Amino acid sequence: MSEDGSVDVVAAIDLGSNSFHMIVARLVNGQIQVLDRLREMVQLAAGLDGRNRLDEVGQQRALDCLARFGQRLRHIPAGQVRIVGTNTLRLARNSAEFLAQAEGLLGHRVEVISGQEEARLVYLGVMHSVADVPGQRLVVDIGGGSTELIVGRQFEAVQLTSLKMGCVSMSRACFDDGRITESRLRRAELAVRLKLEPVMVEFQDLGWDVVTGASGTIKAVQDVVIREGWSREGITLEALRRVRGALLEAGSTAVLAERWQLEPARARVFPGGFVVLHGLCEVLNITHMDVSDGALREGLIYDLLGRIRHEDVRDRTIVAITGRYDLDEAQAERVSATALALLTQVCQSWQLDTGGYGRLLEWAARLHEIGLLLSHHNYHKHGAYILENADLPGFSNGDQVLLAALVRRHRRSYPADAFAHLPREQVLPIKRLCVLLRLAVVLHRGRSRQPLPSLTLSVDEQRVSLYFPAGWLAEHPLTHADLLTESRYLKKAAFRLEFN
Repeated sequence: MSEDGSVDVVAAIDLGSNSFHMIVARLVNGQIQVLDRLREMVQLAAGLDGRNRLDEVGQQRALDCLARFGQRLRHIPAGQVRIVGTNTLRLARNSAEFLAQAEGLLGHRVEVISGQEEARLVYLGVMHSVADVPGQRLVVDIGGGSTELIVGRQFEAVQLTSLKMGCVSMSRACFDDGRITESRLRRAELAVRLKLEPVMVEFQDLGWDVVTGASGTIKAVQDVVIREGWSREGITLEALRRVRGALLEAGSTAVLAERWQLEPARARVFPGGFVVLHGLCEVLNITHMDVSDGALREGLIYDLLGRIRHEDVRDRTIVAITGRYDLDEAQAERVSATALALLTQVCQSWQLDTGGYGRLLEWAARLHEIGLLLSHHNYHKHGAYILENADLPGFSNGDQVLLAALVRRHRRSYPADAFAHLPREQVLPIKRLCVLLRLAVVLHRGRSRQPLPSLTLSVDEQRVSLYFPAGWLAEHPLTHADLLTESRYLKKAAFRLEFN
């Protein structure tokens, strides 16, 4: 941060299934000024075996790249860096082991994001990189393992979807040995149509006025069609049909690499990426596509700047959910305010920063009753399921797991192993946050509009001491009884609750 509190430098890394991208930038007069870009075609998806486990060779290739990226990030504060993993890290069963090593090399946290969140960020990056046009825009991003389709108007996405097909996965499935034949192309084209079938009508009904592509695959295809003179700018459907003929004429990725001067790594995945793009254009009747320089990493930069400026899309998501599920906003505000007040009193003793953990506690407090939509019985369990599985714009998969864990344990039983499923370094902080959330919920169980008295909370490791003004508990026997019950629940989690 500079002396006036403004952001000097921000960085974003996209750990894609085909390539790893890093962008380092600063904000100048409201615009991003790129200071550095790094890209390596790691092809992480190629390291997935039949059991969806990353093999050692693929992991090492990726870690070697991240060691180089990490050197560039070394002096950038944590709050000014965002790193996300996409489709391959969503699929990999052993991603936790890889991510632990990756975070050690990068010195920053890595978030694995959902396909919907990836699509939202891609759209944000594209819209900051192209001129505004009237009407709706279709954005297409073909990655290594997934393809994102987004229809939006200006900066507002109307419909997003993420399809499990990409240049690496399609090339591995249909062109693994590099040979290109008519039968293989037809098999790949059928696979694309099958993936598009469930969303085809929905997207066609939405309609669009302009189409923009964003990805290494789409840029590579554009380079080819312009080099061959099949298009002056962008990509046309007619040019794609000529590329298909050229693929058959070449017969192998080795010939393609020589003819079009493609990097060997790009040549290996070119046929699969091309088939996805060609299939999309055929099925959705896209006759012309512009190409954007902006994509996921630029979207990450702008999203990160929004968080730094307190324009966090996650806050808008919480507001939207509150309205959609008809939550009691007044009660949510009461519980949230009390939980945060308690956190302020113990943040130093329990080593809980009021920034990141404070936001998490606030969101959990605001959404703790979301499960009431289904039923009052076990609503904490219903709420946890909703939060872990819903599409929550702005939240990573890891964020959603933490939110769900807090909501799941905000009432009733609190066993010692309640958070054993979380990453080891998160267990103790989340256990402590959960105590604060539970106390706030208990103190507002009566849903009274009357404010609570001045409370004092102190902690010493596992001992929790809550102090009320003299005589207040005697005048509120139900709260006293609730706290006695809560002390028994907390005892099972090895916390000792004392109160007067």
